Amino acid sequence: MNTLLLTSIEQGLIFAVLAIGVTITFKILDFADMSVEGTFPMGAFIFARFITAGASPVVSTLSAFFLGTLAGLITYTLNIKLKIRSLLSGILTMTILYSVNLRLNGKSNIGLFNYPSIFDGKEEVIVLIIIALAVKILMDVFLKTEIGYLLIATGDNETLVKSLGENANRYKLIGLMISNGLVGLSGALMAQYQGFADINMGVSIIVTAIASIIVGDTILKNTGKLKNTTRALMGALMYKFIGAYAIDLGLAPTDLKAINAAIVILFLSYNTFGPNLKKTKKSSTAKKEEGVYAGN
Repeated sequence: MNTLLLTSIEQGLIFAVLAIGVTITFKILDFADMSVEGTFPMGAFIFARFITAGASPVVSTLSAFFLGTLAGLITYTLNIKLKIRSLLSGILTMTILYSVNLRLNGKSNIGLFNYPSIFDGKEEVIVLIIIALAVKILMDVFLKTEIGYLLIATGDNETLVKSLGENANRYKLIGLMISNGLVGLSGALMAQYQGFADINMGVSIIVTAIASIIVGDTILKNTGKLKNTTRALMGALMYKFIGAYAIDLGLAPTDLKAINAAIVILFLSYNTFGPNLKKTKKSSTAKKEEGVYAGN
């Protein structure tokens, strides 16, 4: 298999976990959680902290998930308890986590090549496929539980949830914590995959997550058969494929940020203007057919 293609698949699977996490906040709860850019490197630094202390790769990776949920708790507290707007709450959490991440290991870059990882002795792509599918299936099962349905209802109609005698804020907390936990897990996987944890690895990661969601939403747009988690997973893979293809065409890796932004703009524009163009085309075709019939 082509090295660039394989790398795209592997990174796409890591970002699929990220995208599924962000789907909970941005798509289900309609909550603009910018703390992701702090939680992603936090997961990497938590993994680094545990693995360098002698913990197993599995324990270190799971720790990144469980401790990553605390970022969601911070955002929730700022937003719900202190009445700070959601966008600013996420930005403040991201800012706090920058210092926390530096405190975890005492430096901004941690090399992990000499430490064990969950990929040791295994094919990286196989391990990542198993993890990404496990996360997707577990989220699908969770969203079908009573708590999952109420979480979805909170994003759709918070007033309805309150009328049922439920505390909507409780489900916002659950959503934010699960979302940030998955983002932290994704960060831990990326740290093991690339062999280091860096303080700047979360820069623009929110664009990657949202781009994956947007690309996924465009896939078979008019069918309701695909779950949000499936769309996020497929979107992350397609997003990485498009970026890899652009580099394969001759663009420099330094252009990747611009490529990522261009992908988002392209798919957003398609989702906005595509349906109108189709309607215009159909209308034009119908008028031509009417003219033909009238001429006969």
